[in-house]
Amino acid sequence: MLIVFSGLPGTGKTTIATELARQIGAVYLRIDVIEQALRDADVLAGDVGASGYGVANALALSNVRLGHRVIADCVNPVRESRAAWKAVATAAGVEWLDIQVICSDQQEHQRRVESRSSDIAGLVPPTWQSVLAQWLGPWG
Repeated sequence: MLIVFSGLPGTGKTTIATELARQIGAVYLRIDVIEQALRDADVLAGDVGASGYGVANALALSNVRLGHRVIADCVNPVRESRAAWKAVATAAGVEWLDIQVICSDQQEHQRRVESRSSDIAGLVPPTWQSVLAQWLGPWG
């Protein structure tokens, strides 16, 4: 089974995804970790772009094919990234569940974003303005 937690930074995706991964013993793939590793490797000329998602999709596919449950933790900002996760599940013949995590209280969401520190070395947490600028296209 492939479970994808999607949503803006600060909504609680990582908290929920890591706890579920612990409880069910799933492989946990966090896009922030992968993207920071790509930046640290200094192998890309510019921004990491969709590279982190490509790496995560490949890792998810290899793990679900081995029979592992996989949990992905990512913003998933566009329909194409969500379609890629579905394609992974289809290719492996496993169930796919895409969960959009939303913080319905905008003040709480802003507080979370502005007060958080990164648990990933080198990763600069997003600002509230950058979170507001992200658009999660129509879900589906």
